[in-house]
Amino acid sequence: MPDYGHQLLFGAFITPGAQAPERAVGLAELAESAGLDLATFQDHPYNPAFLDTWTLLSWVAARTQRIRVSANVLNLPLRPPAVLARAAASLDLLAKGRFELGLGAGAFWDAIEGMGGRRLGTGQGVDALSEAIDVLRGVWDSTAGPLRLSGKHYPVPGMRRGPAPAHDIGIWLGAYKPRMLALTGRKGDGWLPTQEYLDTPDRATANRLIDEAAVAAGRDPRQIRRLLNIMQVDFSPTGRGFLQGPPEQWVDQLLPLVLDEGFSAFLIGRDDPRLLQTFGEEVAPALREAVATERRKNDTPTGPVRPAIALARRQPGIDYDALPAALADRAIEPGDPEYDRVRHSYSHQGSPALVIRPENPAEVAEALGYARSQQVTISVRSGGHGISGRSTNDGGIVLDMSKLNRVEVLDRATRRIRLEPGARWGHVAQALAPYGLAMSSGDYGDVGVGGLATTAGIGYLARRYGLTIDHVVAAEIVTADGRLLRADREQHADLFWAIRGAGGNFGVVTALELEAYEVGNVVYAQLVVDASEPAELLGRWGRLVEDAPREITSFLSLFPNRRGGPPMAQVTLVYAGDDVEAAEAALRPFLELGPILDQQAQLVPYPAIVAPPGNQHHGQGLADTHSGLLPHITAPAADAVAKMIRSGDVLVVQFRSVGGAVNDVARDETAYPHRTQNFSVLAATVPERRARLDRLWADLYPHLDGMYLSFEADTAPERLLDAFPEPTLGRLRAVKAVYDPDNVFDRNFPVPPAVPDDTEAALVP
Repeated sequence: MPDYGHQLLFGAFITPGAQAPERAVGLAELAESAGLDLATFQDHPYNPAFLDTWTLLSWVAARTQRIRVSANVLNLPLRPPAVLARAAASLDLLAKGRFELGLGAGAFWDAIEGMGGRRLGTGQGVDALSEAIDVLRGVWDSTAGPLRLSGKHYPVPGMRRGPAPAHDIGIWLGAYKPRMLALTGRKGDGWLPTQEYLDTPDRATANRLIDEAAVAAGRDPRQIRRLLNIMQVDFSPTGRGFLQGPPEQWVDQLLPLVLDEGFSAFLIGRDDPRLLQTFGEEVAPALREAVATERRKNDTPTGPVRPAIALARRQPGIDYDALPAALADRAIEPGDPEYDRVRHSYSHQGSPALVIRPENPAEVAEALGYARSQQVTISVRSGGHGISGRSTNDGGIVLDMSKLNRVEVLDRATRRIRLEPGARWGHVAQALAPYGLAMSSGDYGDVGVGGLATTAGIGYLARRYGLTIDHVVAAEIVTADGRLLRADREQHADLFWAIRGAGGNFGVVTALELEAYEVGNVVYAQLVVDASEPAELLGRWGRLVEDAPREITSFLSLFPNRRGGPPMAQVTLVYAGDDVEAAEAALRPFLELGPILDQQAQLVPYPAIVAPPGNQHHGQGLADTHSGLLPHITAPAADAVAKMIRSGDVLVVQFRSVGGAVNDVARDETAYPHRTQNFSVLAATVPERRARLDRLWADLYPHLDGMYLSFEADTAPERLLDAFPEPTLGRLRAVKAVYDPDNVFDRNFPVPPAVPDDTEAALVP
């Protein structure tokens, strides 16, 4: 049989003995440390000498970091598939995509019946397993409506689907007889037999039956991974038989199983620590190298095989087959199970033709080159929270930076840190906290580093420490022509200036270096205030913020009346420090804002107020927004906002305080020139009320002085001067002409390249 081209996996088939429970767990931990990929356990719920396999899988997943876990195989008759589907998805989410589902039709029927299970004949067991697979996949498809299946063994009259697992869980079937092998070919993701039980049919015949069934079902046989449990193994100085000898003999004997019979995963069924360690440290790397060599010689196709339904959903205008092999493994197409996880941004729904997830700068350059060759819209996404929605598209390509997510402290003494763009700010806060460091970065922990740290970054510590971009000291960026550049004050200083405020226009940032600051605990307070007189409330709050010490940063959100009640305001206050007495003195005046309906204040670690919720994006945010900046909250400006809130057509107006350290930076120091304003304001509503929002915003617009780009949904060219008033815009256009003359990066308030005649002049600050 052919080599199906799957990545090799190596694992352990561990006995879940109850008398020494820590032994099974310890063997799994050892398997991980030895470099193995899988820790699997047999499942016999009726055997009191064994631990419950599901409990053990959960425990092992919590005790390990990298290794995948699976039953080998789960006993379906005693584990109803609808419940099993939710349990599997839950474990996969908790283990961050490290669960696979080995599944069997059942055996030892007397014992199963003794526990209340229903005895099935051989044919009935296969039919029941087939229905169970439909239930499992139906529950995991959280994008559809209620799941209804009219199965004979596992009917589902109507249930809500979900949750979706963290990754596309493989369903590996323990199959030996023709009907089970045919089911594996029709519906399975893998075949998981034990070598010592394979008799009739033998391995070659069984593989043929699987392939024939796959083809008959319209599938590519390469979609089905072939795994093999091997029980009778040992290492010895001299060879005594199959897998009974030195490691090099094991490699020689396993190699034909990969190249000639298509097996790509081997699981050793002996609870011997020494044997597992040698298998992981010596056999696995040598076999991987031998297989890679042969695959290069034979030009063997590798990587994921798209199912027929996925191929049918490919969109015209994209040469999918031209995608470089290094990127294809992690690319997601419209028909892929993970597509709905990556297609949307937080605010907008999208239908991209392809989502590419590079893992390093070289792959970013390769992905960008490929995307440019396709002549379609290109979007770049770090966290997907941009309100303008430009990190997704319809029919184009998305470069998803979520795999570049490292957070490093380079030098604690100088507080130098390095962040990759796909990291989330909540995770950054958690990673920096043990060092006593922090970085002001918005108010929501799921926001990605890349977008915020190249636009501005108004966070909970802004008045004390400034914008996020004010602390960027270097950037690594892939430019439109595929070069990886390092930009700082000495190298590509013009690009370094532009990245800090308009970074999305000049390339794909792959890393940023910043100087963090010393922050441990902060005082976090929230007030709920009656906003029956919104204009007066806004005026008082604005004056209090401007008079407050710089340690105080405050956000205020206004909401219209609901259910007959008055408009409400939620005020968040953060004191950047752990001096409780000073914080109390600074916060006390805010209690005079108006009728206080609720209040709380606490001393907390900074990461606690930006904890990442890990939400899946499905376009759930308010996408219709306007944004602006105010030097002060004057009476006319407050009246215009009050009119918005009283109209009921605007669902929220939010103010964020800037000023303080933000305004210590010179106007021309960064591409964000707004260094005299004290407040950022945004208003948001739903699509059907967008026209009314526009009319109400027009009353506020004359009082604004600039715009905070991240919160504006209107990206019309005329808004550029709000975001980048001259001479900033001219200077940006000149830099654009140097680094992106073809305007490849045109999705985020596109800055048009300058014409050649004025480029040199505009580069002068």
